[in-house]
Amino acid sequence: MALKVDQSLEDYADYLGLALGDKLDNTSYTFGELTIEIAPENLLNILRFLRDDSQSQFVNLTDICGVDWPGRVRRFDVVYHLLSPKQNMRIRIKLQAGEETLVPSAVGVFPGADWFEREAYDMYGILFSGHPDLRRLLTDYGFQGHPLRKDFPTTGFVEVRYDEAVKRVVYEPVKLAQEFRQFDFESPWEGTEYELPGDEKASG
Repeated sequence: MALKVDQSLEDYADYLGLALGDKLDNTSYTFGELTIEIAPENLLNILRFLRDDSQSQFVNLTDICGVDWPGRVRRFDVVYHLLSPKQNMRIRIKLQAGEETLVPSAVGVFPGADWFEREAYDMYGILFSGHPDLRRLLTDYGFQGHPLRKDFPTTGFVEVRYDEAVKRVVYEPVKLAQEFRQFDFESPWEGTEYELPGDEKASG
């Protein structure tokens, strides 16, 4: 069942349509919040407008995150969540980016975007042009790949342990006792066409 959209949210969406015109690709309502979809090149102008406009005043950048759609040409959604305490309203901005797309850094508009963008780069490999210090934030030095991409193996590529003999942390290739990477999810304990010893007790 769809949530009823607040009239003030619809009025504000109409206002944005008039104010921003063709800079908006699409508007929608998700979980009672307004979502606007834009092109990367329009991001900074729209962020400044939402922050400075007297009927908007989205002065709080709550989060920037990525979403991976590996089957799509522009595989990433970059999602910005903003809050306007003055208007008691939240807004979501979405744009699409490919693996080589340079998304303009929002640090010049919202300094708090700094670590959000570093996290999105670290976890997804999303590139932000103009960022003052775009380097990994959560993974270790020399980490290969981006762990929140859907094609990244859940086991990773290396394992880390403290080696008592050399008295330091060492990195080694992952050693799997079972081939988890091609696991077919079929268990010998369920879904079989034969009865295992003891099954007769459950059906008796």
